[in-house]
Amino acid sequence: MLPIQGIDHLVLRIRDTELMLAFYRDVLGCTVEKHQEEIGLIQLRAGRSLIDLVPVAGPLGQRGGAAPGREGRNLDHFCLRLEPFDEAAIRRHLAAHDIEAGELVQRYGAEGSGPSLYLEDPEGNTVELKGPPDA
Repeated sequence: MLPIQGIDHLVLRIRDTELMLAFYRDVLGCTVEKHQEEIGLIQLRAGRSLIDLVPVAGPLGQRGGAAPGREGRNLDHFCLRLEPFDEAAIRRHLAAHDIEAGELVQRYGAEGSGPSLYLEDPEGNTVELKGPPDA
């Protein structure tokens, strides 16, 4: 079993940045934690987790295909926080189930930057496994 601690963040591909930002910030009370305009990413604090908004017209959003809708993907990926994060043990566990993960990369999440691996579920959804933040 993998030591899942919870969901670190989720990423929504969006069409209308102002409308979505107003909803998550003004209606639900999330706060803007980080805005990376150069890649097209707004990260909102939602308690211990983050909700990432990725405009489909931006650099990140263009990678995901059609805009959200009945035939378009809206969720880019979701992230599961693991602790401890033992890359070798995680890869052995995944390999035992014929699952291959991508390269280990440092990514920013709800608790800061830390180790991260991407993999796909059986239907092609991207799942991120993320370790604790670097000291």
